[in-house]
Amino acid sequence: MKVPYILPPPPASLRSVLIFGPPGSGKGTLGKFLSSAGNHFHRSSGDIFRGSSPESPAGPLYNTYASQGLLLPDEMTIEIWRHFVDGLLAPNRYFPASQLLLLDGIPRTILQADLLLGHVHIEKIIVLKIDNVDELIRRIQRRALIEKRTDDMDSAVLRTRMEVYEKDTAKILKHYPEKLIASFNADQKPLEVLRDVLVSLSSLLGN
Repeated sequence: MKVPYILPPPPASLRSVLIFGPPGSGKGTLGKFLSSAGNHFHRSSGDIFRGSSPESPAGPLYNTYASQGLLLPDEMTIEIWRHFVDGLLAPNRYFPASQLLLLDGIPRTILQADLLLGHVHIEKIIVLKIDNVDELIRRIQRRALIEKRTDDMDSAVLRTRMEVYEKDTAKILKHYPEKLIASFNADQKPLEVLRDVLVSLSSLLGN
């Protein structure tokens, strides 16, 4: 008698590095560099939500909140994120046994951080720091023109996003052990930021 093959369940705890930084600070660029150079898997929560089909439950919900510069509800954010990650495992697009999961844009609140701990094991937290808000807004608007991202053109909405980020992220970083956090100057060119991150975290990112 043939015994049916049962696929093993996906790992409950994924080895992860969190990347924090205000909108426009280069989180996505850094994540892509690190995934290419170190064979890790990078995913931005913004890409997940913006890429949601208008016909899916996530698409209209994201657009409703993003148009006001607001965040999706916490439980919904983590549920959509985990559903997306599980969808990467079946077609072998992401290998958790050998790849770090590089996350930017999540968590954005204390509750998200608590909910996320049920899914990931955090190896390190990268914080990109940049102080000039006006320059950040110019960066985002330039990117929006190139990528046709209309939700990133309104200066008032962008300032609301900056304020939400600063308020929530300060609380989140206090929520984690200080030894996990490594801060970097994001006023530099992208390759200079990458250099500093690789020098500081080579033992982790090189594995």
